[in-house]
Amino acid sequence: MALTESRMIALGTKAPDFSLPDTVSGNVMTYAETRGTHGTVVMFLCNHCPYVIHVNPVLVSIGQEYAKRGIGFVAISSNDVQGYPDDAPDKMKIVAKVLRYPFPYLYDESQDIARAYDAACTPDIYVFDSEDKLYYRGRIDGSRPGNDIPLTGTDLRLALELLLRGEAPLSKQYPGAGCNIKWKP
Repeated sequence: MALTESRMIALGTKAPDFSLPDTVSGNVMTYAETRGTHGTVVMFLCNHCPYVIHVNPVLVSIGQEYAKRGIGFVAISSNDVQGYPDDAPDKMKIVAKVLRYPFPYLYDESQDIARAYDAACTPDIYVFDSEDKLYYRGRIDGSRPGNDIPLTGTDLRLALELLLRGEAPLSKQYPGAGCNIKWKP
């Protein structure tokens, strides 16, 4: 497990569309179906990564809190399940139910959507505005497993607050970091 940082694509980038199966409901969902009135958070996650496991509680909390305020949330796993069977869709469904994800947990079997977003790690977080333009990308906060920084979601929460107030994006955005996406051979 190598620590990998997010790639920090350009702000203003249009959200790539997707049509992926939700591992909980079994329904195919699109970006349009997951977007919120005031913005959308697209998260690349997986089941086994210790960085994702570490931030799951705050992602659930932020998802619950900001969905009430018109922000859409969606999680996508793009990992190669042949090499990483713990990330298979049937196990994604269990994780989503046990953790009570307040957002769909979609499976990107082809890995095309991860490529379209230029996702590099799990977690990799993207916040799009009401016009589906990238407003924030990067870390949830400075907490990592074992670094003794409290998990608060400060950076992501601040970005969402600024977005909801109609203010300019943060001028300094820090990359997210976690396990690399497990690409197919």
